[in-house]
Amino acid sequence: MSQSAAPAQDPNHLIAERREKLAAVRAQGVAFPNDFKPTHHAADLQTAYGPVDNAELEPQRVVVKVAGRLMLKRVMGKASFGTLQDGSFGPTHGRIQLYVGRDAVGEAAYEAFKHGDLGDILGAEGELFKTRTGELSVKVTSVRLLTKSLRPLPDKFHGMADQEQKYRQRYVDLITDEAARARFVARSKAISSIRGYMVEHGFLEVETPMLHPIPGGANAKPFVTHHNALDQEMFLRIAPELYLKRLIVGGFERVFEINRSFRNEGISVRHNPEFTMMEFYAAYWNHHDLMDFTENVLRHAARAATGSMRLPYAGREVDLETPFTRLTIPQSLVAHAGVSEAEARDPVVLRARLQALGEAVPAHWTLAELQFGLFEAAVEDKLWAPTFIVDYPVEVSPLARASDTDPTITERFELFITGREVANGFSELNDAEDQAARFQAQANNKAAGDEEAMYYDADFIRALEVGMPPTGGCGIGLDRLVMLLTDSPSIRDVILFPALRREA
Repeated sequence: MSQSAAPAQDPNHLIAERREKLAAVRAQGVAFPNDFKPTHHAADLQTAYGPVDNAELEPQRVVVKVAGRLMLKRVMGKASFGTLQDGSFGPTHGRIQLYVGRDAVGEAAYEAFKHGDLGDILGAEGELFKTRTGELSVKVTSVRLLTKSLRPLPDKFHGMADQEQKYRQRYVDLITDEAARARFVARSKAISSIRGYMVEHGFLEVETPMLHPIPGGANAKPFVTHHNALDQEMFLRIAPELYLKRLIVGGFERVFEINRSFRNEGISVRHNPEFTMMEFYAAYWNHHDLMDFTENVLRHAARAATGSMRLPYAGREVDLETPFTRLTIPQSLVAHAGVSEAEARDPVVLRARLQALGEAVPAHWTLAELQFGLFEAAVEDKLWAPTFIVDYPVEVSPLARASDTDPTITERFELFITGREVANGFSELNDAEDQAARFQAQANNKAAGDEEAMYYDADFIRALEVGMPPTGGCGIGLDRLVMLLTDSPSIRDVILFPALRREA
């Protein structure tokens, strides 16, 4: 018996050898046939017949047609083994063993199988049986090359070692890394479950524009493009918020959208310029309703993706089952920044603490802004357990409704888990005159050089003048949620094709 894995060779030489094999296949006829139809998938076969012993299985004469990528091969004299991997998911990761005998498939087909390469896509037909070691296998009666793989796969024991290459060549990462496939299956389950949960609770799924004439809905720097036919500057959306609220004005009382937003900002383990989030809006809800609902959305997604609400992350546990903590910003400073209640309300102390941390502290900052600045610098990354931070200052919440009892704060929250923001929501500002004044303040900031400040959106003001009912709205970062659900340290691990610098 010989292993098909070759010693390390020049990749270009291996590719040249495979091209020669493909040329020989072309010379014999159709090189890339498209007429093979598999009847079964490996995971389904493993589920149905894995527990059955061979004495019961072989007499059933179960005939199957399977197709997939050749991942392992053991070549012997008159018979050889191969492992096919298809697109199904299960305990065996969509793999099934082939037993290819020369007498059963014929000399030509057997030689072609023997000299095939790992990564080739094959179609095989035969009967199920169990080997002496109990492995479910297909006793092959015919086998065909469906697609010739010209590039060798990474070493089967180590996969792709270079993390950036895993991101650049996600197609290879998915072939060779079972954990990568599992992550994206979990992502799909989580997002599908969220979509179903929203519909079950009376929300209408909608789609709003990706190209905006005015970027709005968040403080962020947009991507800018030009629309030739309209001869005007356009912006990739930084958030769908203002369009979704227009729909609330239009009479849809509960709406949600799961889609991409774009922000022309830095790239890090928690930021990708193109990211997926869900925003949802409900008439006659306030920020307390939103927090209750958001907790349940996350629990539902965790159960769907992992089967549990207690999740391992970075060697610690995250408990989504226990009611989430709720703290104001001053309360969070007392709990996590080592200041007293009196110090948390003392501008001199807060300014000194920020300066000691090396933070820039503009002279015009109010008490609320100083509290918020110290929260971002000293508290945010300490919030491991799910924690809602509530009552944000009005200066940093230009779209949120101000509190009726304290006009310096808004009815806004952000949800932090493992030190990362996962959700942001608030009772919406539906006073057109107040919103116009806040937009004007943002426009003044932009004119003064703040690239992330909002534009003045006159049409949105016009919509509010028509009248928007009391409304609550929330955005959930789905990429960061999937990071949590899959114990992934970087947002790039949960985005199939993350943004990367162009290859040299």
